[in-house]
Amino acid sequence: MASRLRLHSVVVALMVLGVGVAWLEGPRRAEAESASLPEWTGGINLYRNGTFTTQKSWLWCTAAGVQIVRNIVDRKTDHSTSGQRRYFNWMRARNRYDLPLSAGVDPAGWTAGLRHFVDDRYRLVSSRTFDSALRSAVKRLRLTNLPVALTVSHGNHGWILTGFRATADPAKTTSFTVTSVRVTGPLYGLQSKNGYDMAPNTKLTTAQLKRYFTPWKYAPMAMVWDGRYVSIQPVPKEVRAAGVATPVPSRVASPSAVASPAPSPAPTANRSLGPAFAVIASDDPAESEAVAAAPSMPSSAVSPGPVGVLVAAGAVAVVLMTVLAYRARRRPV
Repeated sequence: MASRLRLHSVVVALMVLGVGVAWLEGPRRAEAESASLPEWTGGINLYRNGTFTTQKSWLWCTAAGVQIVRNIVDRKTDHSTSGQRRYFNWMRARNRYDLPLSAGVDPAGWTAGLRHFVDDRYRLVSSRTFDSALRSAVKRLRLTNLPVALTVSHGNHGWILTGFRATADPAKTTSFTVTSVRVTGPLYGLQSKNGYDMAPNTKLTTAQLKRYFTPWKYAPMAMVWDGRYVSIQPVPKEVRAAGVATPVPSRVASPSAVASPAPSPAPTANRSLGPAFAVIASDDPAESEAVAAAPSMPSSAVSPGPVGVLVAAGAVAVVLMTVLAYRARRRPV
């Protein structure tokens, strides 16, 4: 009986050790990723000369957006019409809604394009308020060093958020105020009217941005994003792992005949936007309402890192060896 009690104590101790180390490894990995970020100097600007491209068609703002983001992230200078055409056709095939050609790409299609052609960390975010959308956007831009896509003019057009300035580092605290942003719109060079579009890398105050970054509304049909601020944000790995993925919904048929939306003032471009693979909640309690779809676990609920997994596996191996040795001693000669 005493031997069995000792064996039970050893098993419990090893299991606690393995689980404890695995639990500690998650926060340690998150701290390491945060430490690798560029030094905070009051703001971030990812834009570089040569990365801007004008959309080659009135319908291709989302395709040009993908091209601009690829240029920034991959340090390219692609401005080809063939590239934009490829992105546009690929994304339209992945729209959530069956839209007429004049309506272009919806939020599901745009998200799919950014995930496929740029980085799979991009997620569709549908926010209840302007402030929650902006705060989560700049925080994730800061944490990933990836631009954010914004749907402007009620979803009739798409811009790229490439930078911002704030009173504190969003990667370190939730007590920050965004004071300005940097935006790029692909209509520049094709049209510059009523703000659609300004020169690349234009600096706007948050009040100015709010005139353009407006709630989604597609008049010909109801959509799941109606009344919300739609953006496509790069979600850090530790937050993405904790999120609840939702399957891509089947395409919704469009009405038999719809007119191309043309709100005023607004660009004569398409209504761009991206996919609902998974929508991740902001990990800032003040922004918890920013989620549009699937709920998420707290960002602290990260999976154990490789060291924790190895220690846990080693503990299991030791337990098995101990049990086998104990049984061997008990076996009659």
